[in-house]
Amino acid sequence: MDLRTHYMGLELSSPIVVSACTLSEEVSNIVQMEDSGAGAVVLFSLFEEQLKKEAAQYESIVSSTNNLFAEASDFFPELDLYHKGSLQYLETIRKAKEKVKIPIIASLNGITNEGWISYAKQMEQAGADGLEINIFFIPGDINLSTSAVEYRYLNIIDEIKSTVKIPVAVKLNPYFSALGNMAKRMHDYGADALVLFNRFYQPDFDINKLVLQHELQFSESSEIKLPLLWIALLYGRIPISLAATTGVQSSIEVIKYVLAGADIAMTASALYKNGIGYIKTMNKELESWMMVKEFESISSFKGIMSQQHISDPTFYERANYIRILESRR
Repeated sequence: MDLRTHYMGLELSSPIVVSACTLSEEVSNIVQMEDSGAGAVVLFSLFEEQLKKEAAQYESIVSSTNNLFAEASDFFPELDLYHKGSLQYLETIRKAKEKVKIPIIASLNGITNEGWISYAKQMEQAGADGLEINIFFIPGDINLSTSAVEYRYLNIIDEIKSTVKIPVAVKLNPYFSALGNMAKRMHDYGADALVLFNRFYQPDFDINKLVLQHELQFSESSEIKLPLLWIALLYGRIPISLAATTGVQSSIEVIKYVLAGADIAMTASALYKNGIGYIKTMNKELESWMMVKEFESISSFKGIMSQQHISDPTFYERANYIRILESRR
């Protein structure tokens, strides 16, 4: 069985990709991911807040030493501490590229087009094969218009594409009022891939202590339905790579996403639960299913369940919802 697929111009040996998570902080884990059959690895995210904090620490140190004697420059090796996170990130890219052959995709998480965008160039120079930008922005300001929110995204994409030559994927949320049109505009502004969808980690309340709780929860397979819908709707309508990144717990979700039209399916929760070696199990199960269904390659069944290819396209529309309700009477 041929598991090869193409994602934003990169050839991958499998559609199963490790999504951005702390597992990729260690190069030894990345090596294990390749050995287990991952098609690519999206590195853990570098956050805009992290870069701003480092820059502020640097400015503080410089301002407190700029009036000292010239030998103060002897202390500058300590200034590397301010850059520790970002420098280590670049070093992780370099070391990973030395150890593995699969594509290494860097990840930036932010909300503005300031320092983190120019930092994309350094990631490219460090050897990253691609870049995933996670625009984690919740428009809580009630005076902020929809057009202003959309422009923020498009402007970031435009700025980054003018900075780097490597392919750029946008990890977006499902809350745009006209998601299909927004996806098209992102492509028009240069995005090479769309990653559906970003999971906002939402707060909860502790009703006894009356404080906010923030808990990291793993995704569940039941969460695939919304991205599955939109991948099936977008496939074939926009010439852009599509990636699924929610609820991939087994080969079943991978198969469903590819049937909808996804080039790849990203997973992290399944690896936290079952170990990195679980990628090998997922690939074997994918191959077994393909053999039973007599599909020789990923391309032979990609998108065959998308809206444009099924016999009744209204299955994805309001008319089908009405039929479902009527069937319950």
